[in-house]
Formats: sequence, structure tokens, C-alpha cells
Amino acid sequence: MNFSDAKNNILQILNRTDSQDLAKLISWMKHSDDLDNYLGDNQRAILQSIADDLRCCLPLEAMFPSETMAIQKTQQNPKPTVHVDAFLYDEETIDCLCEEGKMSRNFCLSCGSHKTAPMEFISHSFSISELQFLFFHVLPDLTGKLVVDVGSRLGAVLYGGYLYSAAAQLVGVEICEEFVKLQTMTVEKYGFSDRIQVIHADICSQAVLLQNADVLIMNNVFEYFMEPKDQVRAWQFIKQNFLKQGALLVTVPSLQETLMSLQETNGAPAIANWMQEVPLDYNIYLQNDTDTDSLKQIHLYTVL
Repeated sequence: MNFSDAKNNILQILNRTDSQDLAKLISWMKHSDDLDNYLGDNQRAILQSIADDLRCCLPLEAMFPSETMAIQKTQQNPKPTVHVDAFLYDEETIDCLCEEGKMSRNFCLSCGSHKTAPMEFISHSFSISELQFLFFHVLPDLTGKLVVDVGSRLGAVLYGGYLYSAAAQLVGVEICEEFVKLQTMTVEKYGFSDRIQVIHADICSQAVLLQNADVLIMNNVFEYFMEPKDQVRAWQFIKQNFLKQGALLVTVPSLQETLMSLQETNGAPAIANWMQEVPLDYNIYLQNDTDTDSLKQIHLYTVL
């Protein structure tokens, strides 16, 4: 059946539907997951294809052996914690891995017992649904803007920004050479190089980039990868250079929570007279698998 015939058939069905049920039918068509396989957007399909590619290049925990500090800090959490990259592994994929015995959502409270408790999951990347929320509902029109992702890791923010926004340039700053290579490979394969650039560097060497940035994005970027004194140094550098009035900062977790954890470290910067938080609507309808709690970790600020 071609498009014209399919369209006419759908309109005929709507015309024949009882008036008291028409609104219910249209609501079902808009929101039911029964139609997800037919309504999936092309951009989401591209992001899922990228995730498929990257899963083949990484261990299950999506961390390289060189990330010794992050691995140690994850292991030192009071509650057993595993890194599950949200861009690579959605809930359906995690369920499949659990069924195959390659991953577990629970840990044993007593060896040899059936007494278990949920594992703590942490991600250093946005999921695809979170990327949609970020570029459709958090950030304004980015036409002509420069977006900088600090600690771009797999490049999820860059790919999402390329597909879901009109940003003029998306720049990822990543200190880990292995992740820079993965991002460069993906950018070249998918033809994103006209608007995406990946820089292998410490953000503290990028003063000019920060000064020109219109949007700065930071997702779990320092806590697991730097000692407190180095985190303070990085935040001080960002505060000194990210000063364009009206520029936007996106953080996970909140800026207040991040800096509060560094208060005991001498020189931790304050946000007063620098940033003002912008309220967000976290109840926007996205996909049925969207985790509202994860969206509430995303915070938006504007430079005063």
C-alpha cells in the first residue's frame, strides 16, 4: 500500500469512528507504545546505530583501564555500584543482558543467600531520551551557537546536538585519548565533521573556547575523574573564562550539589553573581521509557 492509499484508509477509519471514541483513539495514536516501532524518528535511529557501533568497541562497563581513578571511586561507593553507560544501554538492552547473565541489577547481601538488594547504577553519558529532553525542552534555539561539551567521552552530546539542533558548531573537549579516537571515528563515519570538532585536551587549556562558548555542558565530568583540589582548579578556570552574559550552563548533578561537595577544599568557587538557575519542566512527555528521576538530575543555568 502506498502513502496516498494508507492516508485515505486512516482518514476513513477516523471518519467512521464513533464521536465519543474519536478523542480516545487519537490520544492512543499519539501516546501508545503500540506504535513506537512505526513512529520512531530517524535521528533516534541514527543515535541507536552509533550506540551499536560503540558497544562493539568497549568493554561492558564502557570504561578503559586507564580510567583508574574513576574505577576506584566507583568501587569505593558505600553501596555496590556499576557504571552502565546510558547512551549505550537502554532499559531493554539491560534487561536482555541480565537475562543472559552478563549483567545483574542486584547484589547478594549474604553470600550464598537469596537475600538481594538493587545495585546502584551510574552513567557518565546522557541516554537518547535525555538528549531529546536536553535539546528539545531544556535549551533554546541554538541556531548559530557554539556548544561545548566538557569531558565529551563517547560524544553522545555532540551527536545529539548535531541531529536535534541547529548549533553552528559542537566542540567536545576530552582528556582521554581512547575516547577521542572513538569520537573521531564516529564523526567521520556518520559525516558529522562539518559541525563537530573533538579536542584532545584538559579544559583548563581552553580559555578562548570557554570565552566564546554560548552553551557549556557538563555531565558528571569531574567528581569521578579528578582529586578535589584538581576539581577546584578546573571550576576556578571555568568561572574565570565562561563569562559571556546570557550564556547557558547545563550540569549533572546540580551546580550547588557539585560545589557543596568541594566546600572543604580551599578555593572552591561560589555561584553568586556568576550563575542563576533556570527552572525546568521535568514533566514533559517524551518516550514511555523515559526516567523522570534521571531528567531531574539535569540543571540549567545562565551567566549573569
